[in-house]
Amino acid sequence: MGPRATASAKAAVAPLTRAQLRALTFKEGEVAGVYEKNGVPVQDPLPKKDQRSFPPVSDPTCQTMLDIRDGEGASTVVLQVFNWKGDIWGGGSMLASYEDGKAQQVFAQLKQALGSCRSYEGTGWVGKFKSTLTMEQAPDVGDEAVRFRETNPPRPDADLGERNEQYTVVRTGNAIVTFHKLNIGGSASFPADLVNRQVERLQNAQRS
Repeated sequence: MGPRATASAKAAVAPLTRAQLRALTFKEGEVAGVYEKNGVPVQDPLPKKDQRSFPPVSDPTCQTMLDIRDGEGASTVVLQVFNWKGDIWGGGSMLASYEDGKAQQVFAQLKQALGSCRSYEGTGWVGKFKSTLTMEQAPDVGDEAVRFRETNPPRPDADLGERNEQYTVVRTGNAIVTFHKLNIGGSASFPADLVNRQVERLQNAQRS
């Protein structure tokens, strides 16, 4: 092995482990407005064998977006739930780490998919649905970021309004973090302060 190959091998960075990702999530007392107990629980994803699978959605580019949004292809993933007082819908984040250089490739695929994905139909937990996607101004955080909002028409069998969920996806180094905030019959955004703080933690962890 020549000196150039050796240098390249040394430059490879191992992905953050699940334990490291967990350590970077928010702890009790660090998030304003959530319940004192079980306000910001951290969860591991269900094992593949325990996950319910659904058919691919109608638009392949939208399916690519969904797969990336759900952490498909990541080395490891950690989920955090945010239970705010007075907000029954709450929100969440997903921290995903990737092999060296892969996060950048995945994010390029995400941006390409978002360039054409505008609506799709599929089958989910409550049956068939149609979702419409609109792009929003991305925050100036991390190495690159996108933000979009998905809306679903009200279900005819439920006395609820339109389902409205905002997604903010940020890449920093070899990690991608996705924030989502749900609302029914209105719209809401994931708190910018939490976005900034979480991204900063991921940045700092990869510098050490």
